[in-house]
Amino acid sequence: MRIGELAERTGVSTRSLRYYEQHGLLSARRGSNGYRDYAEEDIKLVSEIRALLSVGFTLEDTRPFVDCLRSGHSTGGSCRESVAVYQRKLAEIDDEIRVLLTRRAEVAAQLGAACPGCVLKGEK
Repeated sequence: MRIGELAERTGVSTRSLRYYEQHGLLSARRGSNGYRDYAEEDIKLVSEIRALLSVGFTLEDTRPFVDCLRSGHSTGGSCRESVAVYQRKLAEIDDEIRVLLTRRAEVAAQLGAACPGCVLKGEK
């Protein structure tokens, strides 16, 4: 399929598809006319990339998942390298949560000092 059809079928812009190709995540074959030609399997690769990007993974983080799919696994997260990326990402999220909880407590304390008796949303 050509790039426009892949873009339409995956909901991704042709520009993004070219970007993924530039970073080695997709590999288009070239037809005799010079047009990019993608396989049906590329739909799954693009869907995996988009799903991971949508939850905060970087483009480079997606590489082990794409490699896992390319090696014949049914899911991109079933390889050891992908699991390691999941674990690292969860640790990063946990760290972000701790930072946000600390920051929230500090802001709540400042509000309490500035406005004794003020009630925060979600608290009684």
